[in-house]
Amino acid sequence: MRRLEGFYVAFGTELNRADNLCLHALHRALRGDLLPGVTDLYPGYVNLYVEYDAVQTDRATVSEWVRKHLPAARGAMPEARPPVTIPVRYDGEDLADVASRTGMSEREVIRLHTGPDYHVYAVGFTPGFPFLGEVPGALRLPRRDTPRLKVPFNAVAVANAQSCVYVLPSPGGWHLLGTALTTIYDPNRTAPFLLSPGDTVRFAEATGDAPELPGIRPLWPDVPARPALRVEKAGLLDLLVDEGRFLQAHHGMARSGPLDERAAALANHVAGNPPGTPLLELTLLGPTLTALQDVVLAAVGYGMTGQVAGRPVPAQAPFVVRAGDTLRFTPTGEGARCYLAVAGGLDTRPFLGSSSVDRTGRVGRPLRAGDVLGLGRAPVRAPGATAPLPQLPAEVTLRLLPGPQATYEALVALGRAPFRVREGDRMGIRLEGPAVPGGQVVSEATPHGAVQVTPAGQAIMLLNDRGRIGGYHKPAVIHPDDLPLAAQLRPNQRVHFRPHVSGRPDSWPQRWFMPV
Repeated sequence: MRRLEGFYVAFGTELNRADNLCLHALHRALRGDLLPGVTDLYPGYVNLYVEYDAVQTDRATVSEWVRKHLPAARGAMPEARPPVTIPVRYDGEDLADVASRTGMSEREVIRLHTGPDYHVYAVGFTPGFPFLGEVPGALRLPRRDTPRLKVPFNAVAVANAQSCVYVLPSPGGWHLLGTALTTIYDPNRTAPFLLSPGDTVRFAEATGDAPELPGIRPLWPDVPARPALRVEKAGLLDLLVDEGRFLQAHHGMARSGPLDERAAALANHVAGNPPGTPLLELTLLGPTLTALQDVVLAAVGYGMTGQVAGRPVPAQAPFVVRAGDTLRFTPTGEGARCYLAVAGGLDTRPFLGSSSVDRTGRVGRPLRAGDVLGLGRAPVRAPGATAPLPQLPAEVTLRLLPGPQATYEALVALGRAPFRVREGDRMGIRLEGPAVPGGQVVSEATPHGAVQVTPAGQAIMLLNDRGRIGGYHKPAVIHPDDLPLAAQLRPNQRVHFRPHVSGRPDSWPQRWFMPV
């Protein structure tokens, strides 16, 4: 099981194109000389987050590697990339309002918006989503007071000094000026991303039809060579996962992978599979599956138990399902996620190095009735010995470490009283409880397990499918050893936080940042 840690290489605190160009030069240099154990590199506006697996390497080694490349990055010339022209049909529903609020005509708004060469400061929020600057001063307006719940696909928008293209339907609070007439991100293309951090973009007024929303990129073949399991009835959320999608944060791709890495790793071990073999993550209510050949399975986790012909299958141990038999799951009301591994793994079609579903990025989808999953290969080794998972506590307590914007007041508020799980998904868990001091920062990477706090004081635990960059305070991160517990939280469950701190409060954020 990985232990992900990281730090920010800080080039400044304010939006600055020269600093951002140096940041991207460092990013390119590090990717070109990748250190074993480094799992991702997240370029933001003013800093670069370097993530590593502390099981494979350590902070001192990674820091030395970064410092070795800093001099060349500071002196690097910008890459000579031709500008990318994006045709735009200026039909946005906020165009008239923007014109009115800025005291201009709609034609003048369009003229100003198409005037500059925009710099891609960062890519994130959703896969391929470009943050572009700078918008001419006369066009700068703050974000909408009330964000839209769903911004249309390919909407071109502005807010403050930034412009963007909503490359996928998503919530958003920017002002909509028009519709891009080219596709920025399509997971079905050989080159999925039209834009990368550091690119130059020009908007050009155009007419014509908008492209269609890209289709979902499949992660398993429609007709597998070795059919193994047929889905008779889907569960609440049954997803194909492997270890996750690494070294793709600069494109805004989610990490994906299993929320409870401990249970997933144990399921593969029990089934006799190598670590990271694709398996199924089942949430709260499992599917009904019929075996199309004799298969060896292992179900490990919480939230449900399996039965074949009315008999319970052994927990955390391999079991055989004969061809024609049906496996069903019954909820237990304790925990949220269970992992079903097939000896030999599943037949998959990886995307960017991973077979994990990314629902935001339209990569894969949940199982549905009629799906047929194939065996990846014949089992290569005997099933492993049973190794039980720990029992879930009645009251979950998660240890917290100081985060990038840690303050004494915020950690005290988090540890003062229990919170309740208001709602949650694979992106994160919204909590109800005492208000926590929060705020906003220049958008930067969101570490795995960060506890994010909005300006209104609401705490949100960020999980595998979180947006890769964000602009809210992150006063704490969940202790890596407690992330499996967080993955098993259910709606309305109570959770306690226990901050683990050392040193002076003013030193806590400093541990997260390496100045250049």
